[in-house]
Amino acid sequence: MIAIDTTGEHPIPANSIVVAADGSDHAGRAVHWAAEQAFLERRPLSVVTTVHAPDVPTSAWIGPGAVHPFNPQQLLEGARALAQEAADLALHLHPGLDVSGVARVGDPRQVLVEISRNAHLVVMGSRGRGVFRSKVLGSVSAAVSRDAGCPVVVCRPQGGAGEAQRGILVGADGTPESLPVIEFAFHQASLMDLPLTAVHAVWDSVGAVHGPVMVSPRESGLDEYRVLLGESVAGISSKFPEVPVDLRLARGMAEDCLSDTTSLWNLIVVGRHPVDSLLRLVTGSVATTVVERSQTTVAVVPQADPAAEG
Repeated sequence: MIAIDTTGEHPIPANSIVVAADGSDHAGRAVHWAAEQAFLERRPLSVVTTVHAPDVPTSAWIGPGAVHPFNPQQLLEGARALAQEAADLALHLHPGLDVSGVARVGDPRQVLVEISRNAHLVVMGSRGRGVFRSKVLGSVSAAVSRDAGCPVVVCRPQGGAGEAQRGILVGADGTPESLPVIEFAFHQASLMDLPLTAVHAVWDSVGAVHGPVMVSPRESGLDEYRVLLGESVAGISSKFPEVPVDLRLARGMAEDCLSDTTSLWNLIVVGRHPVDSLLRLVTGSVATTVVERSQTTVAVVPQADPAAEG
């Protein structure tokens, strides 16, 4: 029996893999992915279940005239059962895995973002509502991937049934700040024994007219971008000589280039600018757009903060 903490007295182990579970099929998909990742990385796995209580005083939950049929303790008991179920599933997939559970009352966005400050990785499911409905209803996965202090993996519903998957795709913008994103992608490719494709998006008149399209390796006039892309991965590639790497240019907006063929990939890796950066205000939608459009699993990796490094 796995002990499920509902008091907050036992913090989640630092640098563990955290997976959000709510009893849905989407969360089950995330538990499968997280359990495999914890096994590959030999890290502890923490299952987190949250229940969002109505914004009413505790006194309104109990006694005569209660406005809600449950009290906080009942909510936590339900969350505890869900966490137990998810933890049992992880152990079934990988017996011997170091698994713990946490149940909390609170907004899942706030709870998971706070937990992410000391986590190695946060893994979540996604219902695949699409961009418009996510903006209307609010997407927990989009909110957490936008503000988390560590990489966030969003396990989207898989599209393109029967199509052969090509490995891992990572977006490379050619900046020093994107190196953590590139290294994360290489590390995943090494763990999963998959090839890696690094793509740099070039925005020009052709991309504006024809939309996202891969550039032929034989096309001339783009040497400066090819050099930039090569330099982006050179130092990290040498650390992972076992990973086959394909460097490609694409025309179009970065979010379109990374979203156009998502069902063909096992994993998409995209960077996210620091929360308070100017670039975040300008390009902050790239990661969120890729998450919401994707038909495969997406990892959103925080880029380095140049201000902090300076």
